[in-house]
Amino acid sequence: MRRPANKMRGEASLSIEDGTFVLRPSFAALVAAEDELGPLFALVERAAAGDLKLSELVALFWHCHVDVGAGLTRAEFSESVAKAGLSATTPALKILLGQILSGR
Repeated sequence: MRRPANKMRGEASLSIEDGTFVLRPSFAALVAAEDELGPLFALVERAAAGDLKLSELVALFWHCHVDVGAGLTRAEFSESVAKAGLSATTPALKILLGQILSGR
C-alpha cells in the first residue's frame, strides 16, 4: 500500500487510474523539471495565465513523483493524467506550484 502525501514536506497526492501517487517537489525533482521545461518561474507564470500545456503538467508531475510503480512508463503515466482531467489534477498542481514559489 502506498503511503499518503506528507503536507509538511510539501507533498501532493495525485489520483489517476493507475492509483494514487505522491508528488514531492524535491530539489532534484525540480532541477530535472527545469532542465526539461525551462525556468520554473516562467512555468508558474504560464500556469497563472492559463497557458500551461498538458505536456508541461505531466512533465512536472513525472519528475516530482515519488512512487510510480515498477513497469509504469512515462507514456502510460501521461495517458492516465490526461484521462483524469483537469479537475483531478489541479489540486496537486496548485500544491506543487505553491511549493515552487514559497519553498519550505
